[in-house]
Amino acid sequence: MLNIVLLEPEIPANTGNIGRTCAATNTRLHLIEPLGFKLNEKSLKRAGMDYWTEIDVKTYIDFQDFQGQNPEAKLYMATTKAEKMYIEVSYEPDCYIMFGKESAGIPEELLVKYKENCVRIPMVGDTRSLNLGNSAAIILYEALRQNQFAGMSREGRLHHLTW
Repeated sequence: MLNIVLLEPEIPANTGNIGRTCAATNTRLHLIEPLGFKLNEKSLKRAGMDYWTEIDVKTYIDFQDFQGQNPEAKLYMATTKAEKMYIEVSYEPDCYIMFGKESAGIPEELLVKYKENCVRIPMVGDTRSLNLGNSAAIILYEALRQNQFAGMSREGRLHHLTW
């Protein structure tokens, strides 16, 4: 199972949106505190829609707690500061893809420690970053593609008509 890790997320709607993506892809969601919201906030649940109860969510008090509970985690860090693009790595079926908080990203002390596993999404001009939910979906779906969308439905279905 793939894993999305949010380090100190600040905006509940982003986390809810990412949670919904995790539910749709059978991906575990890891939240590292402090969070900028409570897990029972309406905006979090609204963005996650009625999928929030289906999301496999784990919380941690800090990054050290996360590391202690996941000592063998193959960790990729998404950052605008990386040299490698997100398509230039091979994602293992049980890897962890980490994203930093909306206002500051992942601290540079962690990025330097995991330099070989830092990835970025290319952008034009002086754009600072993409929305957190969009970034998570882009990289997660590349990891899913590389793993042949294991366990996912590949067929579309119309509601009352046929193709």
